[in-house]
Amino acid sequence: MKSSIYTQGLDKNPANYVAQSPLTFIERAALVYPERLAVIHGDIERNWAQTYARCRQFASALHKHGIQRFDTVAVMLPNIPAMVESHFAVPMTGAVLCALNTRLDAPAIAFMLEHGEAKVVLVDPEFSKVMSDALTILKEKNVSLPYVIDVHDALYSGTGTAIGAIEYEKFLASGDPEFAYQLPEDEWDSICLNYTSGTTGNPKGVVYSHRGAYTNAISNILEWDMPRHPVYLWVLPLFHCNGWCFPWTVAARAGVNVCLRKVDAQNIFDAIRQYQVTHYCGAPIVHNMLINASDDLKKGITHRVSAMVAGAAPPAAMIESMEKMGFDITHVYGLTETYGPASVCVKHDDWSSMDVGERARLNARQGLRYHLQHAALVMDPETMTPVPSDGETMGEIMFRGNIAMKGYLKNEKATQEAFAGGWFHSGDLAVMYPDGYIKIKDRSKDIIISGGENISSIEVEDVLYRHPAVLAAAVVAKPDPKWGETPCAFVELKAGAQATPEEIHAHCKKHLAGFKVPRAVVFGEIPKTATGKIQKFELRKRAGSATAIDV
Repeated sequence: MKSSIYTQGLDKNPANYVAQSPLTFIERAALVYPERLAVIHGDIERNWAQTYARCRQFASALHKHGIQRFDTVAVMLPNIPAMVESHFAVPMTGAVLCALNTRLDAPAIAFMLEHGEAKVVLVDPEFSKVMSDALTILKEKNVSLPYVIDVHDALYSGTGTAIGAIEYEKFLASGDPEFAYQLPEDEWDSICLNYTSGTTGNPKGVVYSHRGAYTNAISNILEWDMPRHPVYLWVLPLFHCNGWCFPWTVAARAGVNVCLRKVDAQNIFDAIRQYQVTHYCGAPIVHNMLINASDDLKKGITHRVSAMVAGAAPPAAMIESMEKMGFDITHVYGLTETYGPASVCVKHDDWSSMDVGERARLNARQGLRYHLQHAALVMDPETMTPVPSDGETMGEIMFRGNIAMKGYLKNEKATQEAFAGGWFHSGDLAVMYPDGYIKIKDRSKDIIISGGENISSIEVEDVLYRHPAVLAAAVVAKPDPKWGETPCAFVELKAGAQATPEEIHAHCKKHLAGFKVPRAVVFGEIPKTATGKIQKFELRKRAGSATAIDV
């Protein structure tokens, strides 16, 4: 490199360079606003000083247990205080947090624990049975078992039993609330591991960095114009991309985490009224549930509520109904690989004067890059050039920038494919409009998004092929008024064989989590190419798949 006056004596040093990490947000919140409320859950109300101390205490207890840099700590918890605390405490030790999807079955959980090499796992009693089954699978495979910590929640009224070696609060008590944790040695250090449905085979482990989590947490603030001290309701599961990075966003704004163990209309409306909730995120199914709730449940909410929606575009009826309730919807788009949302449908002032139908059309688009994402474009995957901004030419949505995963754990091939050409390939097919806004039209990946959950169609097909009567099977998305999309199975039976939809359902339930079971089963010959390849595009047409995406 050519010598320059700007390369002489201007090196990085501890005074002018510190690794970017969302851990700095909670430290500042506790310093500046120690007495401000941080967490609400039933009778629990803790301020930022208390929450910070508990996180350090938990981190200390993990450290004493032997957890160190790059170890994996898994959690299988609902949206309760321990889940929020884990997002700070685990990275304080240098370890990596793996938030497990509580809706998955035991084989999937077992795979994730083994693949991620979890040393510790926190378990809520609601999920003790499925976790116990998962641990049994690991034991039978002679896989080293994680240390299990039970998390008792006073609001849980079910029958789940303790399966761990120790209870969370007792484990916490062994730690030091003044624990002198260190920021990561490198901001590229891993902070979280999230599993996404793989299009083939097992789920992929998506790895986040401290830098990426920090960046997206701040970008969330910018996209939403989030003021200081928001009251944030945890409707969105924290296992979805670490709650789209909002645990760290709320800390950065010294807001209030209103925990929500069970998502239903009454709990949401009650919380909004009681705590004057200002912000929440959720899948379309949540917003439909609120819209269709009784008028009695909606009474008494007189303040503005900001809602963020992803997973499907908000239709005109939803926008109109939410506005009548005093709720303002922001439409965002992203994937597990982009820390949650990485693009936003930015609303313009002149849109407010348009009729609701036109506003819905504009709001239905996936929009433009997040502030702190470098680029979001629709590209031709063959030529790696942007498609014309004509609203018609199809290409693949691609991202580039700091809000993109480090890669897939133990899967360099998949990582290289995902980043081919220097861009992250989303697998979603879209067009670009003259104003630069992106709109999804189809998916190239065999993924169905149902109620905010990703379902691999290939995983479901694999189960269908295990049925003795099935000759051929193909699964595509079918529009659903409640869930957005649900799996629709096209099944071709062997000659002379018989089966009913009920029998297919029962077979699938034995091998799949409930939300993955096809809601619809269609028997008949499956269209194929001359070489015998199933023509899924024809089946998508029959099922009306595109209407679940296109509004």
